Amino acid sequence: MQLELENVAQRVGGQTWLYPLNLALQSAAVTVLLGATQAGKTSLMRIMAGLDAPTSGRVRVDGRDVTGMPVRQRNVAMVYQQFINYPSMTVADNIASPLKLRGDQDIDRKVRALAQRLHIDMFLDRLPAELSGGQQQRVALARALAKDAPLMLLDEPLVNLDYKLREGLRDELTQLFDAGRSTVVYATTEPGEALLLGGYTAVLDAGELLQYGPTAQVFHAPLSLRVARAFSDPPMNLVAVEVEGGGQQIALPDGTRLALPQPLRQPAGSAMLGVRASALALQARPGDVALQGLVHLAEISGSDTFVHVQLPWGDWVAQLTGVHKVGLNQPVSVYLSPLDCYIFERELPGGQGGALLQLPVSEAGG
Repeated sequence: MQLELENVAQRVGGQTWLYPLNLALQSAAVTVLLGATQAGKTSLMRIMAGLDAPTSGRVRVDGRDVTGMPVRQRNVAMVYQQFINYPSMTVADNIASPLKLRGDQDIDRKVRALAQRLHIDMFLDRLPAELSGGQQQRVALARALAKDAPLMLLDEPLVNLDYKLREGLRDELTQLFDAGRSTVVYATTEPGEALLLGGYTAVLDAGELLQYGPTAQVFHAPLSLRVARAFSDPPMNLVAVEVEGGGQQIALPDGTRLALPQPLRQPAGSAMLGVRASALALQARPGDVALQGLVHLAEISGSDTFVHVQLPWGDWVAQLTGVHKVGLNQPVSVYLSPLDCYIFERELPGGQGGALLQLPVSEAGG
């Protein structure tokens, strides 16, 4: 299915939920809608599904205008945070329902295969009310996958699951999506989930579509500070800097200077330096610049250690792979490569305008 949104906007009462946007989804691929709560992800998915009509603009499916066509007339599979199952039917019958409507053969085998991949095969004879919330969510997900609809909409479908199960199911879903024929739209607030799913990513913020493209491209080359903020976890480290030397270098607030790989289009003036936590190190690498600070917190999360360092301009976080023991309140050198720098135009007063364009430093690393 080729789904296109043309100048689609959504207003409710006096509020704008979606500002006019254009989006053409890649057919038979995964598109992740990435953004914080109230970014507009669910509003956009409801318009895609036909649950809501846009206030303005057009929705086209394979070139045909379907704006305002109700969901019952569209072949769409949906899973939302608030899962919906048939309460009087067993888990097996819930999953089998779209297969029976379609007249599929070998329904039992297909149901068991899906149930095994979603780790609910031991519950096939139970009713949904006998399951936990996370288990019921997986039943709804299995039924949506069984439908094999041309368009599949998943609104944070793993949010109610525990961490370990969520990690495992992401891998399973990626394989299922790759093997299927559906155009998949997957909403999440987690940048890491977008990276794991791959495909394409549309970054939303406060009802605006900020950037859309292959996930790796959007991550490595954010077009604005707003995109970089939305697509960084932990949040991107930021500091105001001065551009010097005809755009050849920047000066940090403590006087440290970074020579840039190529000149900026802005030869002088104020700018914003952004550095992802994963790009900082506590051991020097060739070409690195040292920043002097004080450790005031070290957190171990999973297989990573997050070291909070108080620098002259504020708190920055370094994400280190593995478990590291770092002394609190101890001086530390944090190392930064100019190749890992993002440079953005400074925000306008009050944060208005939203066009915080990334200056063309180069294709920055992670």
